[in-house]
Amino acid sequence: FPIYGSKEIMKKKQHGTSDKPVMKNLRWGCDYKLADKICNFNRRSAENAGYYRKTSWLRDLDANEETTYYDSVTGKALFIAPRGRTSEQFLKETKVHGWPSFRDAEVVWDNVRCLRDGECVSI
Repeated sequence: FPIYGSKEIMKKKQHGTSDKPVMKNLRWGCDYKLADKICNFNRRSAENAGYYRKTSWLRDLDANEETTYYDSVTGKALFIAPRGRTSEQFLKETKVHGWPSFRDAEVVWDNVRCLRDGECVSI
């Protein structure tokens, strides 16, 4: 791991780099416009560090269970975490990075590829 994909995955489509916008009712109260911008019209960065603290994500997490994270356009599973580490370790790394940080063992590789420049993308 990682499994690499061609840069063609991210070629221009009908709605930025996707065929359609993100779903309207996003988990944890995530902002629709921000999510659509990040997912479909942005290739170089993600949400601002700490944005997760403005959502219900921390309150809604069950420290005793894995959580599945889905693509906000297709609904495909992308990550399942924490896996191979404790919730405490996962949250500590999240705090350091400023957003949820996933390890290779937590990636659903059937639905995710990495580009050679390091960008992680859904397929």
